[in-house]
Amino acid sequence: MRPDILNPLFAEISALKGVGTALARPLERLGLARAVDVAFHLPVAWIDRLIVDALDMRQAGRIVGTVLTPVDYKAGGGMRAPFRVHATDAAGNYVSLIYFGKNSGWPRKLLPLGERKFVSGRLELYGQDLQMVHPDHVLPVEEAASVPAREPVYRLSEGLSNNRMRDLVTQALERAPVLPEWIEPSLLAKRQWPGWHDALHMVHRQPDEALARERMAYDEIFAGQLALMLVRAAGRRRRGVPIAGDGRLRAMLKLPFAPTGAQRRATAEIDGDMAQGTPMLRLLQGDVGSGKTLVALMAMLNAVEAGRQAAMLAPTEILARQHFATLQKMLAGLPVTIAILTGREKGKVRESTLMGLADGSIDILVGTHAIFQEAVQYKALALAVIDEQHRFGVAQRMMLAAKAERAPHLLVMTATPIPRTLTLTHYGEMDVSRLDEMPPGRQPIETRVLSIDRVDEVIEALGRHVAGGGQAYWVCPLVEESEMSDQTAAEVRAETLRMRFGDAVALVHGRMKGPDKDAVMDGFARDVTKILVATTVIEVGVDVPNATLMIIEGADRFGLAQLHQLRGRVGRGDKASVCLLLRGNALSETARARLALMRETNDGFRIAEADLDLRGAGEVLGTRQSGDAEMKLATPEHLADMIDAARDDARLLIDRDGGLDSLRGQAARACLYLFERDAAVTLLRGG
Repeated sequence: MRPDILNPLFAEISALKGVGTALARPLERLGLARAVDVAFHLPVAWIDRLIVDALDMRQAGRIVGTVLTPVDYKAGGGMRAPFRVHATDAAGNYVSLIYFGKNSGWPRKLLPLGERKFVSGRLELYGQDLQMVHPDHVLPVEEAASVPAREPVYRLSEGLSNNRMRDLVTQALERAPVLPEWIEPSLLAKRQWPGWHDALHMVHRQPDEALARERMAYDEIFAGQLALMLVRAAGRRRRGVPIAGDGRLRAMLKLPFAPTGAQRRATAEIDGDMAQGTPMLRLLQGDVGSGKTLVALMAMLNAVEAGRQAAMLAPTEILARQHFATLQKMLAGLPVTIAILTGREKGKVRESTLMGLADGSIDILVGTHAIFQEAVQYKALALAVIDEQHRFGVAQRMMLAAKAERAPHLLVMTATPIPRTLTLTHYGEMDVSRLDEMPPGRQPIETRVLSIDRVDEVIEALGRHVAGGGQAYWVCPLVEESEMSDQTAAEVRAETLRMRFGDAVALVHGRMKGPDKDAVMDGFARDVTKILVATTVIEVGVDVPNATLMIIEGADRFGLAQLHQLRGRVGRGDKASVCLLLRGNALSETARARLALMRETNDGFRIAEADLDLRGAGEVLGTRQSGDAEMKLATPEHLADMIDAARDDARLLIDRDGGLDSLRGQAARACLYLFERDAAVTLLRGG
């Protein structure tokens, strides 16, 4: 249970003054559901405001605050034309205050003619005239002192202003308690860090306070390292069930090809782990098409041969159903019962599956996160296989482990060792098996980068590809068009392609209902439709060997791991495959580096290492994949600078300073709860 002192900070966002249904929506889009989320929503920039008595052309480009008197209104002619408020300063200089939008009554009410107002905004030159577009502050003159000369700028969402965000942050900070110190005293003195409460206020109010930012980042990293150590220690204490099958079921498999040397080696490593009393925790890494599913099946059959059950957990329903179909085909003729459980299974079908798991008549279960819900009970779960492990954090793994009387063996798989996985392997939580051989006949995928300006040429090439009997994917980053993005959405792209290719085009995205998605995917798999327009819902779990062309629109908006996964939807047969990355024209250096690397290599490990460098190690103990934006406070630079110190400090607390029962340990518990690593606290005896 969270300490009472933290409860006000963890209140729902609606507890903050002024947050109703309308404001909750843009806050939700930013991931801000509670006061603590707002407190940890740090500034991304700062406004240096110049307070002046009179405006001057030399101030153009600066945020300026001054007293103005509105003297005239000018409405635009069209629906999208701006509404202008002409005003003068104390020296008689003219400036136009520009407002876009249909409602001209709002700026009229805000700036009545002849009434002096304090106005702040970015001063711009339009020809020889001064203007401000949507001033950030318009206040009565007597309230001018409330506008700070330096003001934090926050990441926003449509419907949320920076002023409102600043007010919510102030309210959240008022809820933050003073907490006892959890950092080792000599480290605190060496780094010259402020206390936690002071640091939290400073990062929102002092743009040049690097030590406060460091302190906050360190706390997040320390919480992660401490929780990871507690999870490891609990895992070492738990006993597993030694599993040693007799090989009879594996010998019955009728495979179309002999396993590669890498598959045989990985299977032997897994068998060795499962034979031990300590639960296995092994990562199976292999690029798309390297045969991870066969290795996983060998491990599951090992459990079944020993009279136990196995479960395979997939991140999406599409992938779960594909795994189920693939395993059913591979197990044809074997005395093995396999079932599927997702959120779609209802009524008698679901009840039958639950009964079969409880009485042991179901040997292998495939499903989504539904397989570790409270109602699901296994008779003898001995092995859990988690596919695309970056979608599942330690908390989910613990829930699955709780389904067995003794800790099950755990095999986690990924086609791309995303940065968080690399972090885990670097710090020794997992043993690693790598499938570094591809089955015979697989060809590397040719990758080309093209400007979006050449989209018409790409559509012509797509036409030739389809005319030749091929199939293709066209991936878009959005489902529908948004005013906040200039990216073409999947729905719009599908319509434009249907104008050319008619019913040969299908659309699939994550907002569709499960049966509708399955119907679209089935039509594509059976070659009924030739072009599948999609969002990243097809990132994993789609296997159509005849699809040999992948077009990714807005490729510069995707991360490396995601691009690599999407590219892996082609190249699944013995035909040559091509991936076209359509980029925008305004590329950041990071986006340019990503696309260049995708063009150069198909090597998942090399891509993952580059992703680690470009985006950061992400959360070690969460469900988030990677990136400095995914960690609330710590940047990749913070991580590189402080992770060793955080790990040493956590180890010192556990080994020397009395663990979490000491005074510092009690403070560290508050840190774990603060950064929501409290799953680790529950692992402690009496915790």
